[in-house]
Amino acid sequence: MDTLPFPPADDILDIAPRYRELQDEQPVTRVRSAAGDPAWLVTRHEDVAALFGDDRLGRSHPDPANAPRASTSVLLGGPMGDHATEREQHRQMRRLLAPAFSARRMNALRPRVGDLVEKLLADLPAPPADWHQVFSVPLPVLVICELLGVPYEDHPRFRRWAVELTSFDQDKGAAARRDLVAYVRGLLPGKRSSPGEDVICDLIAAQEKTGMSDGAVAGLAAMLLFAGHETTVTRLDLGLLMLLDHPAQLADLRANPDLVPGAVEEILRASSLSTTGGLLRYAHSDITVGGVTIPAGDAIILASGAANRDPRVFGEPGAFDITREANPHLTFGHGMHYCVGASLARVELQEAFSRIPARLPGLRLAAARDELRWCDDRLTGGLEALPVTW
Repeated sequence: MDTLPFPPADDILDIAPRYRELQDEQPVTRVRSAAGDPAWLVTRHEDVAALFGDDRLGRSHPDPANAPRASTSVLLGGPMGDHATEREQHRQMRRLLAPAFSARRMNALRPRVGDLVEKLLADLPAPPADWHQVFSVPLPVLVICELLGVPYEDHPRFRRWAVELTSFDQDKGAAARRDLVAYVRGLLPGKRSSPGEDVICDLIAAQEKTGMSDGAVAGLAAMLLFAGHETTVTRLDLGLLMLLDHPAQLADLRANPDLVPGAVEEILRASSLSTTGGLLRYAHSDITVGGVTIPAGDAIILASGAANRDPRVFGEPGAFDITREANPHLTFGHGMHYCVGASLARVELQEAFSRIPARLPGLRLAAARDELRWCDDRLTGGLEALPVTW
């Protein structure tokens, strides 16, 4: 039985070779997770897409204390939510958040995101610099602070908690989650007395109708604060690295901004890399997929990173191509569990990569390519640093 994580590829931007072998030979296969528990790994695009939209899968488990885990992470390593009410809670959460993160509202936010990108580029320090610290971290943090109504001056604290929350150290992760929720809960009295136009105030306004407690509002807002910037940080880093790896495509993007939407979709497809194998779900009833019957209660790991490079769907899946026409990637999931923040991430990435090539025509790595290091001790992975000059 294979054990996750698989031995990595030679390049940090590639998936482990074992995923490709399993796609051909055993697309639904039994593995041992990074936590040492049995799980089913699903690697083909067709199967992963179907399971993302299957309401017989969920994040909860009827026996959470004994449920198989994907990792030791407190965030997504094991079961979440109440098994009896998960579906209704999920529907309620989406009803609450859909207006706040709608494509229309995100596009209305686009000019402000563009202004923030311009300011960050104007305020860059003298080169060389760590792009991760001077651009990839501050942009999504600034945006999510404005959207949620969180004081940006507090970002060193919640950014630290966000990083610790992705740790595989359970004690550190649990403490970070506790501190982050407590921080957000401390904002509620002020927002209740002086309401504004932000997502936390929207959640407070919905409390009477939904019956949500302050603790539930704080918990949901805290996860939005975390998820609303953490993965975008990683994709800003990896997207820039991919473009620097392909200078001809970077030049095309500089010359033709109409290529930006396609470039962002290709970055999203190619940057869906996982340190644990994929996203954890549990079978809430027996499910047959790819000719294999998975019993109720079993753990299923949806390998979206492998699915995004499935040759049955993507021509030359290992190639980076900003002009790729058919790009049905599963980076944001699929169906009923499609990521509510997808439009926000797209706006941020599009505004960033529509400006960076023209503003910094001499942008290049300031370190040897093989010196870049992957954060394999964190759930979200990502680069430790991205040294550049211009």
